[in-house]
Amino acid sequence: MTQTSLDLASISDQCVVLDISKEFSELRSRLFALGVIPGAIVEVLRIAPLGDPMQIKVGGSFISIRKSEAAIITVEIQ
Repeated sequence: MTQTSLDLASISDQCVVLDISKEFSELRSRLFALGVIPGAIVEVLRIAPLGDPMQIKVGGSFISIRKSEAAIITVEIQ
């Protein structure tokens, strides 16, 4: 199991969220509201042809986030 930031994960990777950077409080709050919280399992579904944005699945929701937003999410790839 590898610990990294979500922006470095590949398509079909399943990851457990470990932490979200406290530096970006507004983005952190938005991610929490969408279900991206420590302990949540996220799956990378798609990455746009130019690498940005990426689509992830968390719970029953599908979310598109920018690579810069994914970079503040620390995950462990399963």
